[in-house]
Amino acid sequence: MKANFNIMNLVRENVKALSPYRSARDEFEGEASISLDANENPFDHKNLNRYPDPYQRKLKQKISELKGVKESSIFLGNGSDEAIDLLIRAFCEPLEDSILIFTPTYGMYQISADINAVETVEIPLTNDFQIDVESASKIDAKVTFICSPNNPTGNDMDTQIVESILRTSKGLVIIDEAYIDFSKRKSWTERLEEFPNLVVLQTFSKAYGMASIRLGMAFANEEIVSILNKIKPPYNVNGLTQNYALQALENKEAVLSEIDTILQERQGMKMALLKLKEVRKIYPSEANFLLIEIDRAKVLYQHLAEKGIVVRDRSSQVEHALRITIGTPKENKTLIENIKAFYA
Repeated sequence: MKANFNIMNLVRENVKALSPYRSARDEFEGEASISLDANENPFDHKNLNRYPDPYQRKLKQKISELKGVKESSIFLGNGSDEAIDLLIRAFCEPLEDSILIFTPTYGMYQISADINAVETVEIPLTNDFQIDVESASKIDAKVTFICSPNNPTGNDMDTQIVESILRTSKGLVIIDEAYIDFSKRKSWTERLEEFPNLVVLQTFSKAYGMASIRLGMAFANEEIVSILNKIKPPYNVNGLTQNYALQALENKEAVLSEIDTILQERQGMKMALLKLKEVRKIYPSEANFLLIEIDRAKVLYQHLAEKGIVVRDRSSQVEHALRITIGTPKENKTLIENIKAFYA
């Protein structure tokens, strides 16, 4: 546990003083037989005429059981992107504070900082895509973002290096675990009690196969979660999203089965690609994608697109690199066949 760490010292003064909006659902809890408090349409439309629970209590209860995290330490948002934006808005003073990122990484950290007029300090990852801890220790950032497994490289960040940053940072350290379900590493949610400045992000968009419902999770100590709840929109997670997420959590075996198939396909695609002499390098991946360096990457990308096969050109971040998401067995077979045909 970090000694004498007070999260309120990091919060913007105007956020501390803010009186949050209180919706009708904030003022009454329980089961009402007649609801005449929220100016809703009174006629039943499969319950869509009613505002959803602004704090997603049933869903948080289920997530709490599965993740082993207290309900009061869970924040749910409109995708992880909402949590990223709210964390920057709550803790970073515009035109004064900065965030720290390790590139190449997920682009929304900098976009959210730019929108909020917050400086972004970039430190390039090392040749093996790990964090240069010596360089990181010299930066006094209000918020540090660590994507692990990292996007677009696919690798986990070294645990000892992340620990060092958590122990020495005077600000928040946010570990984005969007791809954690495909990794052998344990989640940092298991160490929330140890680090009061730790925030862990996860999502329903990857392993749970529910990118369309836009549901992100943030796990942190109760003080951080209460601050996020203070500044979020009143009904930031809609009722349909909450219901679909609850259904997905009840079907955990199906999720695990799909993860297993994706991991098998990831290995199969790697082996198939390694047989091509044009493939220069395949980076180690703990995610549901592979980053590959390949000859004529941009031309190959365009060729595949013309065939209706869309991968991601990441050559602006890593030279000659394409990022390939693991698809179904049939999709992966078609991809490999088209890559072979291109070079033939």
